[in-house]
Amino acid sequence: MTITIDGKRCTCEKGEKLLAVARRNWIPIPTLCHHESLPGQASCRVCLVEVVQQGRSSVVASCVYPVEDGIEVYTNSDRVRAERGMVLALLRKRAPDSQLIADMCRLYDAPDLDRVKVSVPGKCILCGLCVRACTELSVGAISTVNRGVTKEIATPYHEPSAVCVGCGSCASVCPTGAIEIVETADTRTIWDKTFRLVRCARCGEPIGTEEELAHAARKGGTEPDTLCERCRRRSMTDVLAATYGDRE
Repeated sequence: MTITIDGKRCTCEKGEKLLAVARRNWIPIPTLCHHESLPGQASCRVCLVEVVQQGRSSVVASCVYPVEDGIEVYTNSDRVRAERGMVLALLRKRAPDSQLIADMCRLYDAPDLDRVKVSVPGKCILCGLCVRACTELSVGAISTVNRGVTKEIATPYHEPSAVCVGCGSCASVCPTGAIEIVETADTRTIWDKTFRLVRCARCGEPIGTEEELAHAARKGGTEPDTLCERCRRRSMTDVLAATYGDRE
């Protein structure tokens, strides 16, 4: 199957998403809510592109649009830039403290929308990636609460979550840095809850919170980790060398 993106012919497979094809061919399309480990979110709409098929044009979210043979795609047309700019202008009203959103607004000449009031201060664009990461990769400690202009991501009743393990999965996927993590030499604080960090038994580097390592061990049916990834690999190498070294 062949499609054309910004004049470049690209081969692809049936069912592939347009964003994936573009990135494989080094054609940039901006995204916010897209994450390789959590695909298909399609909530921010920043990845809009123009698709022309059989003479008809439409603007679609490239992260979830399945390619079709022969389509022509434009990632930076006047129509795309206008609609992407409007999306970013609205996101700026939602997340006025985000420098990333401000920079993208300048890049795409986003309108000011003075008639639209800022809903709440902050950096969160309500993309939902953090909730999904916590649900699918961890323990489901956070969720989307309230409606309308008061909608937000939070722990139950804004209290420290009883089930949060402090893994930081939510913060690691947040595109705007809206989730704050504070770490000291021995602790990690997130969602108003402080956890004690466990250090690698070999090199002393922090490898996670006690609750995080215990949770991972329960899921994997193993004992909690005592080594970081680097030292674990080194330990395996030492065992293999001791076992097979004499045979060389």
